[in-house]
Amino acid sequence: MTNSAQHQSWTLNLGLRPATAALAMATMFALAAPLTQSAQAQTYQVIHQFTGGTDGANPQDGLAIDRAGNLYGVTQYGGQQSMCPSSAHAPGCGVVFRLKPSGSGWSLTPLYTFLNDGSGGRWPYGRLIFGLDGALYGTTTAGGTNGGEGTVFKLAPPVTACKTALCPWTETILHSFGDDDGLQPQDIGGLIFDSAGNLYGSTVYGGGGRGIVFELTPANGIWTEQVLYDFAADGGTGPTGGVVLDQAGNIYGTIAACDPNCSGTVFQLTPSESGWTQNVLHSFSGNDGEDPVAGLIMDGAGNLYGSTLAGTYGATIFELTPSAGNWTFSVIAYVAGGIGLGPEGNLVMDSLGNLYGTTYRGGTFNQGNVFKLTPTGGGWMYTDLYDFTGGNDGSNPRSNVVIDAKGNLYGTASECGYSCAPDKYGVVWEITP
Repeated sequence: MTNSAQHQSWTLNLGLRPATAALAMATMFALAAPLTQSAQAQTYQVIHQFTGGTDGANPQDGLAIDRAGNLYGVTQYGGQQSMCPSSAHAPGCGVVFRLKPSGSGWSLTPLYTFLNDGSGGRWPYGRLIFGLDGALYGTTTAGGTNGGEGTVFKLAPPVTACKTALCPWTETILHSFGDDDGLQPQDIGGLIFDSAGNLYGSTVYGGGGRGIVFELTPANGIWTEQVLYDFAADGGTGPTGGVVLDQAGNIYGTIAACDPNCSGTVFQLTPSESGWTQNVLHSFSGNDGEDPVAGLIMDGAGNLYGSTLAGTYGATIFELTPSAGNWTFSVIAYVAGGIGLGPEGNLVMDSLGNLYGTTYRGGTFNQGNVFKLTPTGGGWMYTDLYDFTGGNDGSNPRSNVVIDAKGNLYGTASECGYSCAPDKYGVVWEITP
């Protein structure tokens, strides 16, 4: 059973008197009820349960998929257990893995194991992306040569054919972060390339203390970082969901926390000869959501889509539409009630304009779910595709969703799975429509 989401809109800079605008918003939300989530029958299966050993533990991010249908991802912990010992989670500095279809199942291969060796990265965080060179690019929250404050890395496949079952890829550190140029990149949405091959991302801390947006430019095999914007002056923190670019070179992202008494913002950074200028496209009030931890995606028409972790009426999915220099903000669905239950991973849109995502602790069992939003005339239809139970099927996904050529969905759940308790190492899952 599915439910239609009520479509609610605000237009920035309407010039309404404050009292009139406040009354209109209050009336609008008084009539708006959170969606009742009902699961639709789907075929769900776990295609890998992490053990906390050489295969890794606790995937905090989603997956990347290649043309052959192989899946790539990272686990924040696990790997070589003598490295990065810990009593709080599985030992190990993290793993980059590949899942390859094999007969009626899947086969996992660790492509790279992070080590606490003083120069490479450790504790990877953020979805991997492919470069045009076929290499994988990502970030770690620690490690590197500049105080151990995180890295941007590249993983390249072996130059010659692999003659063993386990043939590790080669890590190259493109940049090591320090206080002035950012600390601890935590881009759940991953890095992004522009058409010229430059990389963009963000850090939660560093710069003036509240995070930055950065660009990495390659030249003769050397990557040079430039801090494009420092959030120190804005009283906010850096984006946790990464950034997106439009065709004009503007940058967009979300801020989950800002001062004073701010429930989060959607921002635009525009370039000029004197530097980059931030424009706040929308400030959240709680009624329309709060804490936009996940980042944004952009469709072919330049519309932005994102989500919030919480809100007065529940976590929201929203759309921002550009028009004559202004942006129209719309809540298109409520996907979870309560505090901290909504999406942490970025949304994805398929070729038909449907949106997919996960909630961290939403769903029937408050262990997270996978959902689909289908545009229907002037609104959106919400479908609950799967509710995690917190058992061996996984729990608490922070994942984006990836879609293969057959329309199958894939993602990760950050906890539970193998033996579930006390070992909560997470899973990779598949949903077949």
